[in-house]
Amino acid sequence: MSTQAEMPAACPDSGQAAANFKAAFGGHPAGVSIITADIGTGPVGITASSVASVSAEPPILAFSLASQKGSAAAIAVADSLVVHLLTASDVGLARAFASPTTERFTGAMVWTRLDTGEPLLMHAGFALRCKVLSRTAAGSSLLVAAAVVEVIAPESPGEPLVYHQRGYHGLGGQGLPTES
Repeated sequence: MSTQAEMPAACPDSGQAAANFKAAFGGHPAGVSIITADIGTGPVGITASSVASVSAEPPILAFSLASQKGSAAAIAVADSLVVHLLTASDVGLARAFASPTTERFTGAMVWTRLDTGEPLLMHAGFALRCKVLSRTAAGSSLLVAAAVVEVIAPESPGEPLVYHQRGYHGLGGQGLPTES
């Protein structure tokens, strides 16, 4: 027997509702990834905590873009991209790709291009090369679904990097060093 639940009434104070929503998800750990692409204007990448597995057969993932400015704008229109699932040792990369002022893809950053042209960060956990299936407006964000066409495994998988309460952590719960 199924029942249809009524949608709760919208909170009259949308500012408070947004604050409560952020607080709820701020306490919910999320895996950290870097999404890279190149639409012909040079390599771009962003740090994301919204990547989720959608289907194993066929392998499909999804992520959201809260902004469509800068690197996120290029990723929003890319037909192919690479999702790097970060490990705790990749916290420096996560911070670099999260900052709008940090230069990316410099000589100091170890990366290469796949034969298909996408930028690949070396030594950054599993990398999933994807073809975009759909883009859907979702509130002020863009939800992107992508088919995984290749999985590039690291030499040795590490402890996953998670984002929780506005900070990066190893899955064991130990906080990682703060920026100096």
